[in-house]
Amino acid sequence: MHQDRATIRSRTRWLVTVAAALPLMAAAGAAQAQDTESEQESAIPEIVVTAQRRAENIQDVPVSVATMDGEQLQTIFDSGNDITALATRVPGLYAESSNGRVAPRFYIRGLGNTDFDLAASQPVSVIMDDVVLENVALKSTPVFDIERVEVLRGPQGTLFGRNTPAGIIKFDTVKPSDTFSAQASVSAGTYGTVSADAGAGGPIVPGRLAARVSVLFQHRDNWIDNGFTGQKNAYGQYDEVAARGQLLFTPTEAFSALANIHYRRFDGEGAAAVFRANILGPGNNDLNGNFKRDTVYLDAGGDNRAQYRGWGSSLKLDYDFGSAVLTSITAYETTQGSSRADVDGGTATDGPGFIPFQSDTQDSLDLNQWTQEVRLASTGGGPFGWQVGAYYFDSDFTVLTEGFSFPRLPPCVTRIRAGRCSARRATS
Repeated sequence: MHQDRATIRSRTRWLVTVAAALPLMAAAGAAQAQDTESEQESAIPEIVVTAQRRAENIQDVPVSVATMDGEQLQTIFDSGNDITALATRVPGLYAESSNGRVAPRFYIRGLGNTDFDLAASQPVSVIMDDVVLENVALKSTPVFDIERVEVLRGPQGTLFGRNTPAGIIKFDTVKPSDTFSAQASVSAGTYGTVSADAGAGGPIVPGRLAARVSVLFQHRDNWIDNGFTGQKNAYGQYDEVAARGQLLFTPTEAFSALANIHYRRFDGEGAAAVFRANILGPGNNDLNGNFKRDTVYLDAGGDNRAQYRGWGSSLKLDYDFGSAVLTSITAYETTQGSSRADVDGGTATDGPGFIPFQSDTQDSLDLNQWTQEVRLASTGGGPFGWQVGAYYFDSDFTVLTEGFSFPRLPPCVTRIRAGRCSARRATS
């Protein structure tokens, strides 16, 4: 009996010891887990986005955002791709074009506008350095020397205005700074493809004035034969040249002024979209025997020539009051150009397949766009943030659509200014 009582007392002391040690073990485990979590957080780089018109950690932004940095973008566009190469690279984003490397159409989560007219508005907006590129021709601006791109899914009208019910694609270029930086990329491929871009910038007057210059050149030879005329390498050639200059002036810690000027020239014989007739189905989406990747049968189109010239500039002023930042962005964009193509994709006599009509059309655009934005935004990192602002948008452009089909139709002229559209059909 004495031994049994001693055993019970011994077990009781062991249980008490274990019970007293459990809180200490739990605390030590929690501390270790916290240290491990902190180490993991420090190992993962912070992703900063400007989806809400201010620099924030992506984890703190209550918006569906996908982002890609400059290095990822560089690998996409090194091969000479245009902006439509972003399609399928970002979840939910798709892009296409009926005008070659001009006038892309974007879709986010399947929402977009299939209208290929140069005067058509789209529910996906493209923003470059806080400036909206509203017209589809402006949206084909070449992508080079980019710091990051953000794809904001869902309606964005509160902060970015009209024509954003599907979302926006927001580009931020590499800005001038007091630290010298430079990058360059050159690639070459088949069909005489050459793509080269470079950017360099640094201080002019340390702490006061900095600049950055960026350039792009892309070229491809003709590589598509015309089986109707027998001409080899008749279509596909283009030359793309673009440049950007930026100047950052910071006379005080509170005030900064960023000036931007950019230029784009696109030219190519055979650079417009190449149409192919009767290559699908019927009854399915499979390519049939009429499809030949490097051969088409065209009897019109004026060599599918496309030409566009444009330039723009902007001035961004920031003044930091401590608790809030006042921002003003004034911008101007202009572009002129045209593209022509044999849109029936063949000939009435030789096909391929049955072609009930002949259609050869040309679209021309002459555009001027002014924008002015003023906003005041809080800078605090607390639970409540605010911003208020005003936006002015003026777009004046003329679209001329000419048909060379039989019977010949008179040209259609569409003129739009500040959101008001009127269309008339001119007499031939």
